[in-house]
Amino acid sequence: MGTAERREAPEESVAERSQAGRGGKVPDQHGPGPRRARVTVREEQRQDYRPLWVEEPARRHPMPDPVRTAAVRAVLVIAVTLIQAMVAFLCTLAGSWLAFPMVISSVASTVAATWAVVDVWVTRQVWNQRYGVLSEPSSTARALRRERRARARQERASLREQERIRRTGGAGQLSHS
Repeated sequence: MGTAERREAPEESVAERSQAGRGGKVPDQHGPGPRRARVTVREEQRQDYRPLWVEEPARRHPMPDPVRTAAVRAVLVIAVTLIQAMVAFLCTLAGSWLAFPMVISSVASTVAATWAVVDVWVTRQVWNQRYGVLSEPSSTARALRRERRARARQERASLREQERIRRTGGAGQLSHS
């Protein structure tokens, strides 16, 4: 019996339900005595049910794709280098002829692993330089710009007012000299 059947075990059998669905009467097969108890999960266990994992928002942005690709490549190269170094060490202990070629290849792999790590660092720097800068003005710059706009707005309003007075021919002035 699967989990779904245990959780919601039907009170009647499949035959009884299909018979009832066709409109037929279902005889009581259990007789006058008490019915059989259902196999169910207790209510406390249902409340304690938790999913296997809960999605949580990331604290930091994930790595950009080029940086992630370079990092995966670096990890693979480093893993191969470590395996080669271990095989070279074991071949040296065993006195095998394979020890010398493995040491040479381990040295070459170490150079490649160093290159891969530098590649991750350079790729990250290049990506940050191209796409990583978020242009957000500081609060000081924002306040200065706000003041400058307010001053310009005031000057425009005073110029409009003087132009309006000039157009009306001085009719808005209190004294005529």
